[in-house]
Amino acid sequence: MLSSTQAVKKSSVSILKQQTRLFSKNNNLLQAKSLKETFKEIYPAKAASIKQFKKEYGDVVIDQVKLSQAYGGMRGIKSLVWEGSVLDPVEGIRFRGLTIPEVTEQLPKFGAGSPCPESLLWLLLTGEKPSMEQTKLLSKELAARSELPQHTIDLLDALPKDLHPMAQFSIAVVSLESDSKFSKAYAAGVNKKEYWDHAYEDCLDLLGKLPAIGARIYSNVFHDGKLNHLKADLNADYGKNLAHLLGFENNEEFNELMRLYLTIHADHEGGNVSAHATHLVGSALSSPYLSFAAGMNGLAGPLHGRANQEVLEWLFKFRDAVKGDYSKESIEKYLWDTLNSGRVIPGYGHAVLRKTDPRYTAQREFALKHFPDYDLFKLVSAIYQIAPEVLTKQGKTKNPWPNVDSHSGVLLQYYGLTEAPFYTVLFGISRAFGVLSQLILDRAYGLAIERPKSFSTDKFKELVAKIQK
Repeated sequence: MLSSTQAVKKSSVSILKQQTRLFSKNNNLLQAKSLKETFKEIYPAKAASIKQFKKEYGDVVIDQVKLSQAYGGMRGIKSLVWEGSVLDPVEGIRFRGLTIPEVTEQLPKFGAGSPCPESLLWLLLTGEKPSMEQTKLLSKELAARSELPQHTIDLLDALPKDLHPMAQFSIAVVSLESDSKFSKAYAAGVNKKEYWDHAYEDCLDLLGKLPAIGARIYSNVFHDGKLNHLKADLNADYGKNLAHLLGFENNEEFNELMRLYLTIHADHEGGNVSAHATHLVGSALSSPYLSFAAGMNGLAGPLHGRANQEVLEWLFKFRDAVKGDYSKESIEKYLWDTLNSGRVIPGYGHAVLRKTDPRYTAQREFALKHFPDYDLFKLVSAIYQIAPEVLTKQGKTKNPWPNVDSHSGVLLQYYGLTEAPFYTVLFGISRAFGVLSQLILDRAYGLAIERPKSFSTDKFKELVAKIQK
């Protein structure tokens, strides 16, 4: 047995060791370079490289445009610069060269399984993978920026409950313009070399506040304002804070889902409506708040971000119609009935992809891990086995495989977030990581205002006639 003196000494040594470990941990956080410091160091050389690249190769012809592309929404025309991600028809999305599985495996994680969107933000902005210490530092910074101004709170609380959550989301973002550091600096005549600094501050402020905006909309519209007392935890990561503000307490699986959801929806190169709209409005030197709001107004469309809501509504009708019969014959019949009625199969097909969307696969793996026997997941899985064959036989789609929208609503439903009209707001919070990081790069690299050339149909006919002579 230890004497009382020995016991006291042992206890003191134990406390000292604990204090030493705590000091070392905090010291690592303090010594870790912040995202802004890291970006400030690396972007001048990259900006100079881009300038030289344009100077040497600016006259190189990189694409030929068809008349059908001009009338088809400029689809496939290679004319935008987007650093964060590239979408390959076969491989799927790559974030700074990393596939979805590589992102899931290599980026820092809080908890089990899913990477955190903070680490993806770092990757998208710098091209580098952050350390765990740098990720934690960024988490704290975003949480510290989460408080909403009172006028935004009052505005959200005054909006009618039947106004779609995405309209409320856009309104709230625009209301933050009053605090725009970029707009104030521009009005004061700041040097254009410093644009990125003020855009960075706006973008980080906005990212920090989006969970609070989304949660207040969710609370007001669907829960009679009962969740409005919840505050962000300054020691929690972004995904966990979002889950907490939405009222999902002490549910690590849902925290993990939020981290995964926010990460895989964050960026999808620059040609999609929400990304392009944010970049376009930002190119006029509108503030990040006004630019992001423009992107969210595009995301709200049923041909873009609102598609996940439509998929879920279709799945409910599907489930009611087949009455639990998920046999091949039953599923195939309902799919053909959908197509023969002049409708599409929601959640299938993609403008670029020609294989199963890797984001769909990531969500499927999550479901297999946590709730393989969930009825709605079984239906989605059954459709996945049959729909590509049906669509191939129909012959009207270039991609008969599922996209990200065909699965995301099912995961949210399982954990009790059942309000489908809110899903696009979650998509918007996620998409902010990609479009805002590019907005900072746009200002750092001094990209020009976007101004493509347009022609009337008569002028196009004239051009075609000249070419065909």
